[in-house]
Amino acid sequence: MLGAGAPRQGDDLQRDPEDWATGDEPMTAAQRSYLDNLAKQAGEQVPADLTKAQASEQIDRLKQQGGDGAAG
Repeated sequence: MLGAGAPRQGDDLQRDPEDWATGDEPMTAAQRSYLDNLAKQAGEQVPADLTKAQASEQIDRLKQQGGDGAAG
């Protein structure tokens, strides 16, 4: 049941993209745009046919490399 209580201390609120119910669907337009910007900043190319889960993993990887999409 949603809203049945506050999360317990230490619970991991982020789920692994591979566990997403819709993770195998094509990436969203927002993911595509953000991933395109991050990849350009990193000087990389990524496939255009990623799933939502794959796109999320690529976004996380590129953000960890220092390209957070923020100007400056």
